Amino acid sequence: MKAWPLLIGAAALGSCTTTAPIVSPLPTAQVVARGETAPVGTANDDAADDPAIWHNPADPARSLIVGTDKKAGLYVYDMAGKVLDFVADGRLNNVDIADMGDQGVIVAASDRNDVANAGIQLYRLSADGKLSVIGRVPGGSGEGYGFCLYKAGDALHAFSVLKDGTVAEFAIDLATPSSTPLRTLKIPTQTEGCVADPRDGTLYVGEEDAGIWRFAPGTTTGEIVAPIDNAQLIADVEGLALVPEGTDGGWLVASSQGDSAYAVYRLPDMAYAGRFRVVAGTFGATDETDGIELNAGNFGPDFPLGLFIAQDGVNEAGAQNFKLVRWDEIKAALQIK
Repeated sequence: MKAWPLLIGAAALGSCTTTAPIVSPLPTAQVVARGETAPVGTANDDAADDPAIWHNPADPARSLIVGTDKKAGLYVYDMAGKVLDFVADGRLNNVDIADMGDQGVIVAASDRNDVANAGIQLYRLSADGKLSVIGRVPGGSGEGYGFCLYKAGDALHAFSVLKDGTVAEFAIDLATPSSTPLRTLKIPTQTEGCVADPRDGTLYVGEEDAGIWRFAPGTTTGEIVAPIDNAQLIADVEGLALVPEGTDGGWLVASSQGDSAYAVYRLPDMAYAGRFRVVAGTFGATDETDGIELNAGNFGPDFPLGLFIAQDGVNEAGAQNFKLVRWDEIKAALQIK
């Protein structure tokens, strides 16, 4: 069912037209955050954007969170939300992490300091939460925006999502460093969030006002597998996160920014599984979320069965931050297994 916005006529408001918020007719479960990060340094502005998680297999409670301040740089937080490091590299919008074994834990972020030429900023992340710069490599012609990584065997691939809907895939050489173009995908309008299935590289991309696209590995033609329908998804579609289960199962979560909620889909067929909202609790609600991240691993006693992280666009502290939610509590609220 499609719900249309309510328009208040110009006759009543002079020359102004007001659009009422769209409310999904579908049930929306409620969960609360169990933690949060310190606010980013840019106050009273739309600044925090996208998180990523490094799971510490030796000591899950000492796992790390990386998050962007898209006006200023990149933060590293511990599981209590304390700042461990910050690199002042300017307008870094989206971020992702890949554990490359002997080459280290790699953090990569979309660099939009030059709006005409996207870049990819590369770092190594130490277990104690410190970032060391590897370098900047080209990320395509145009303004950088969304970003995600895919570990293809021993190789590292990056998807650089440009603001105009172009998605450029690169092979990343960490030693040089350099980026080699592999393929280019095109989505009609403004695009940001993306996530690659770690099992085979299937790519999911959010076209903000249209829905979620899926591209099979190696292809350049995709399909919308979850459209904006003002029920499951309300524009903008922002962050995407994926947790695999088995050979082809698992879950895809999308930020339905238009009503500050999140839609959940079952893989591989993208069957709708429900939607949820992070409501007020000890650490506050989330509103107008941009980036999200999800990992089903053990992250210590506070998050023993998985961690969902969401950017909070209206944090009460005056500067935006990231909220931490138990994945098992989300699944319980949605009654999914």
